[in-house]
Order: sequence, then C-alpha cells, then structure tokens
Amino acid sequence: MIPRTLFDADLDGFRDSVRRFLEQEATPHHAQWEKDGQVSRELWEKAGALGFLCPMLPEEYGGVGADFRYSAVIMEEVSRAGLSGIGWTLHSDIVAPYILNYGSEAQKKHYLPRLATGEMIGAIAMTEPGAGSDLQGVKSNAIKQGDHYVLNGSKTFITNGQMADLVIVVAKTDPKEGAKGTSLFLVEAAWEGFEKGQNLNKVGMKAQDTSELFFQDVRIPVTHLLGGREGQGFFQLMQELPAERLQVALTAVAAAEAAWGWTLDYVKDRKAFGKPVIAFQNTRFKMAEMKAEITAARVFTDRCLELHLERKLDIPTAAMLKQLTTDLQCKVMDECVQLHGGYGYMWEYPIARAWADSRVQRIYAGTNEIMKEIVARSF
Repeated sequence: MIPRTLFDADLDGFRDSVRRFLEQEATPHHAQWEKDGQVSRELWEKAGALGFLCPMLPEEYGGVGADFRYSAVIMEEVSRAGLSGIGWTLHSDIVAPYILNYGSEAQKKHYLPRLATGEMIGAIAMTEPGAGSDLQGVKSNAIKQGDHYVLNGSKTFITNGQMADLVIVVAKTDPKEGAKGTSLFLVEAAWEGFEKGQNLNKVGMKAQDTSELFFQDVRIPVTHLLGGREGQGFFQLMQELPAERLQVALTAVAAAEAAWGWTLDYVKDRKAFGKPVIAFQNTRFKMAEMKAEITAARVFTDRCLELHLERKLDIPTAAMLKQLTTDLQCKVMDECVQLHGGYGYMWEYPIARAWADSRVQRIYAGTNEIMKEIVARSF
C-alpha cells in the first residue's frame, strides 16, 4: 500500500470521529431517508454541533479554521459509507466558500455562522432546463429596480433543493451579455416568489433531495449581490470549479475503494462450483486490475489535494482528475456488480445502490465530455 502522507495522527483521529458519527447517526436511518427522499434536519444539526459542517470557516464565522484536509476526510467517509443522501459537501465546501471568498462582511457574519451550525442549509442553483454545463446559456435574469433586483427564471437538478434555506442563484444581470452579464445572488427560500418544485425521482442517490426551483418576481435586496458588482458571477464560478471537481474526485475514489472492499469480502465468502469465487482466476485478475487502477487514482487525487492546499490546482488538471476518477468509479461499480452476480442487482446490497449512485458523477460539476474539452483547450 502507498501511504497517504497528507494525513497525520490528528486527521486520523478526526476520521475515526466522523466514521463513528456516521455509523451511529446516519447508516441506521439511510434506508428510511431513501424512502423519504431526504435526510433529517436533525442530522444536520447534530453534525453542526460537532463541527462537521463548514470546518474550514474561520472561528469568527462559526468554523474551527481547519484546512481543506478535514473537509476531504468528511467527504471520503460519507462516500465510503454509501450515504449519498447527505449533502454536506455542497453546503460546506461549495456554498460557504463562495460567501467566504466573495461576500461582504455583513453577508459573512449573517450567513456563515448559520451554515456552520446547520441552522440554515445551503444550495447553489446553476443548472436550468435549457442550460447545464454551458453556464453562459443561463436564462434566469435579475433586473435592477431601485434598491432591489427582480429575479425571474427556473432551475433544475438542485442538490439540497428541498431542504435549502439559502440558495446561491446564478442569473443574468445583463441578458444581452454572456459570461460578462452573469452575477451571483444570495436568495433566501422564505422570500415571496421563490417556490420549490417537486423532489426529483432519480435513478440513484434516492435520499438526496434534488429539486426544481422557480423564481417569479423575487425581490432581492442589492446587498445580496455576491461580490458587490454586477458581472462578476462567471469569474467567481470559474475560480471555484477546480475545488468542486476535486471534491467529486475525492468522493469517487472513496466510493471505488469501498466497493472494492465489499466485493473482496463477497467473493471470499460466496461459493460457486464448490469453491469460493475468489478461487477463480478471472475473479482474482479483475480484483487485481481494479486495485491497481484505484491505487493510481488515489495517488493522483492526493497530489491534486496537495496542489489545492497550496492554491496551485489549475482548471485543466482538476478537469482531468474529475474525468478520470469518475470514469473509473463507474467502471469499478460495474465490475463489482458483475462479481456479485444476481445479488449485485438487489437494492439491499450496498453495491447495487453504489452502482446507481455513481452514474451521475460523470455528469454534474461539468460533464466528462466538457472536462475533455477543457483539457484539450489547454494544449
């Protein structure tokens, strides 16, 4: 095994704490949450009380000032346990950093402590029915009228959409422009004209609330423009996307490692033709191939995590990482289902849920086809 030198004894202890918390507070309830279409708010509040939400925030804003490795541990443990309904990563490591990095002091003081405790749940609304990876194609618009912007439009596939209290909304402040006309707004779910549509019925990630959002003449105070100036939204999005793609990769590799482990246990125990499935050469070779590829992906991911900690992770490298790790995740899940045989297709087996959950990883945070285009443009 190649040691992970990024993680010291303190982080190992933190990982143990996160793992125990998930085993006690999440795993026993996840099947019910899959039926409910969302996790409980109580879980968010308990996580906030233990510092598992927004750990990287400075103490003055409700965090503990931890570096990104602590967030990485949380992501990996949630993914390793197959708890795909828990939307902490988006809340803590996408929504909160936008506010921390671009928000006014008033915005930071008002929202960040509430996000850290779980009092408020955050989401970001980028995707629209007619605009996915192409963010310049966003049609939602926010037109300034006096001391407010008036927001109209709709969003879809929004993670944490049903439970969100605060949503960062991508909208055009100048509909005639593309990237230059895009801005980000902090929008509260309780505001008049903001409606949540149905909780979408997905192939996987059944416990994750993923929703449509609708905005009809929502009046946004000018103080809720993120960054203080119109037209900064596309730049802000591009600056944060490498970190988001690293997060996807961290969860992809952790999920692949977990699937490999479940499958190893299964093929050692399961018998066919009078002997364990692991005794067949094909099984051993498949397991060996996956082990090699997962190990290589882990080393690449950890190096990118190092670069991110040094603020050196660039857009093409993050795109390569996201594409490679999520393609591998889906490949591993498919191989592991096959090695489980018919049981691999049964929902009560973790591998079946992990297989269904994995497919979207190649789509969100920019499709893998877009990742390849980003890399190709960097030649």
